[in-house]
Amino acid sequence: MAAEKAMKPHKMKSKKVVSDYVISIVIFIVMTVVFITTLYPFLNSLAISLNDADDTTRGGISIFPRVFSVDSYRSIFTNPKIWKAYGVTIARTVIGTIGGLLVTGAMAFALSRKSLVGRRFYTIFCLIPMYFGGGLIPTYIVIRSLGLVNTFWVFIIPSLVNVWNLILMRSYFSGVPEALEESSRIDGANYFTVFFRIFWPVSTPIIATIALYFGVQHWNDWYMPTIYITNNEDLKPMTCVLLSIINEASYAERMAAAGAGQAAISAAGQHRKVNSRSITMATMITSILPIVAIYPFLQRYFIKGIMIGSIKG
Repeated sequence: MAAEKAMKPHKMKSKKVVSDYVISIVIFIVMTVVFITTLYPFLNSLAISLNDADDTTRGGISIFPRVFSVDSYRSIFTNPKIWKAYGVTIARTVIGTIGGLLVTGAMAFALSRKSLVGRRFYTIFCLIPMYFGGGLIPTYIVIRSLGLVNTFWVFIIPSLVNVWNLILMRSYFSGVPEALEESSRIDGANYFTVFFRIFWPVSTPIIATIALYFGVQHWNDWYMPTIYITNNEDLKPMTCVLLSIINEASYAERMAAAGAGQAAISAAGQHRKVNSRSITMATMITSILPIVAIYPFLQRYFIKGIMIGSIKG
């Protein structure tokens, strides 16, 4: 028994010196400060949105509401336009994200193939509009000539290809072993099969990353509906309706400050129990909460996808 114990290797226990503890404490303090600095604005906005409007004007709200009230959210969700606007936004985000992944991914797969004739020309051709835009008026003329103005497809078709996302996906696909494609081609697979059955399953990190990019782009977009949806209120997305609610509350508040009558204030907007600041914070929380809820599920893919997609190829 003694001989067996002597033959067993001794586990070396590394001893921490004072400098190790100091470094750990410094890192903990720095990360705590960063965490609080990052989280505080969100908690403060949430507290203001859940606080009574009259009490909010006194100031001093930190991370907890002083007088709890949901009037700001009630003003948002009782607006007759908000639910249709959410439907437009959700439909646009889902269709736009799937379409963007398919079209941008297919282009990235083609440009990642070294056997593609004119590969360098196509790459440069895609990069040019990334740095040099046509301008608002030429772009509007093109979209109007395609018959997309005041239609739902103006949200989808112009956004199917994003050059930055294309570069990331192409770089990632370039790092996939060529043996996978060669073996499937020997078995008779065409390029569609190679793309969907070989490359798509092994590219989960970059696909999740690009899906998040496309989703956030479509969910938060306010510019395109403002420019291209001019006479069809049913196609206004959530961002435009939330902005109109903020403007109504701000206008009603200014009229109240100017001494306008109750009838005029009611006509300006049904927001007597909220002010512009509380309704602004409530709309901000309403717009970012779905993205915040989805992000943790994609976080494990996000860092890996963006790093590998940036350095490969």
